[in-house]
Amino acid sequence: MLALQVQAQKSSIESEFNEKEAISHFRYLASDELMGRDPIRPEIDAAARYISEQFWKYGATQIDGANGYYQNIPFRLSSPPSKGTVSLGSKSFEQGDELLVLDGPSLTGKFEMIVVGYGQESDYSGKNVKGKIVVTNVGAPNRLSPADLFSAGREKISLAKSKGAIALIEMYNVPSVPWNLVSNFLNRPQMTIDKTNGEESIPYIWLKDLNNDQINAIGNGTYKEADFQIQGKINKKIIGKNVVAIIEGTDPILKNEYIMLSAHYDHVGVGKPNAEGDSIYNGARDNAVGTVAVINAAKYFAKNPPKRSVLLCAWTAEEKGLLGSAYFSENPLIPLNQIIFNLNIDNGGYNSTSIVTVIGLGRTSADPLIEKATADFGLQAISDPSPEQGLYDRSDNVNFARKGIPAPTFSLGFTAFDDEINKYYHQPGDNVESFDLDYALLYWKSYILAAQNIANWNERPTWKSGDKYESVSKELYGNK
Repeated sequence: MLALQVQAQKSSIESEFNEKEAISHFRYLASDELMGRDPIRPEIDAAARYISEQFWKYGATQIDGANGYYQNIPFRLSSPPSKGTVSLGSKSFEQGDELLVLDGPSLTGKFEMIVVGYGQESDYSGKNVKGKIVVTNVGAPNRLSPADLFSAGREKISLAKSKGAIALIEMYNVPSVPWNLVSNFLNRPQMTIDKTNGEESIPYIWLKDLNNDQINAIGNGTYKEADFQIQGKINKKIIGKNVVAIIEGTDPILKNEYIMLSAHYDHVGVGKPNAEGDSIYNGARDNAVGTVAVINAAKYFAKNPPKRSVLLCAWTAEEKGLLGSAYFSENPLIPLNQIIFNLNIDNGGYNSTSIVTVIGLGRTSADPLIEKATADFGLQAISDPSPEQGLYDRSDNVNFARKGIPAPTFSLGFTAFDDEINKYYHQPGDNVESFDLDYALLYWKSYILAAQNIANWNERPTWKSGDKYESVSKELYGNK
């Protein structure tokens, strides 16, 4: 009986799936007209509007507390200064070389410096930093991943300002993440969630100090002050949009639980031209294909609602540091303890069209349901082939895993980060014309079936025993 039911579900997805319509969504979201869907460009609003129109057209409903189909997010955009120099004695550090001015206003003059460890509350004990430049190590103990460096820095800015400091310098001494990669990524406009409450941030600076020479020299009094020449700093506010909707479940009890289907719809915008002169980074793989999966799911589940309710989320600003999903996780429109699973999508590319790579496979009790869904469409679900890359903690799913919600990422099939992946990852060639559309169709359909299997399951998905997120999950769900 169960086998017949599963076959019926697959047949329903097959019969109701409009392949041309799905590919049309794909072509638009990865088109040149959207200029790479950069969250700091106006075209991102056209993408958000398009996704919301599909949710509306297919019958997904708005969420109470949202602005229509949008969750508006206050962003802060900070652009590099036209001139950035910090001098310690006879040594000068220049913007983009050994210095990165990440936020705050312009600053000129000589100011006294004081070292306060990692810049945490306990590090300020017995120290007067009023009117001084606070100097800290970057990040915090046990928080040295790229995402952690940013989040820790934001916390330290607020604390330093509250103590009366006039600027924050973090000494970059993380050998695991090369400075040149950091500089290339950060020496351009940076977007953050605006937590300034309308107040100006203090200047926030990273200074290259891989051997701790500079922080030690400041700490022992060799350098008591620094000369700052930071000019032309521009900061402005931007309103971002998560696109969200729900489909109510059919079971009178289970409809109070939600399976969240999510994908980020932004990409990296316009950049360095390739050999053919193409400078638009279309982001078909990363992550228009995932956004279309969520749109397809909206259409199918609006007509065929499962037992549990479905929460549809298209995140903005993933490429800026998982910002859209982070905002939702801290400002949820549905109580987090009612979201029992997140089937997220994010992608770098694929090098196999016979598999789906599920980042987090092996960590939740829903694994068999995902594996069965992919197998029903002739694909094999495999686990993360490159755990050393830390992919699980580098996509939107991690913002919900940290809250306790089981949250794997349903990715295109890859077996390694090889030349085929790098050929398209964050490159202008990542367009629909270079994509195997037969594979896209199987990928989209298997995603819907996986979501349906979980949404109709008579059990609530859980983390596997011993998983690092198991304990916080028990807190979230009350040990159920």
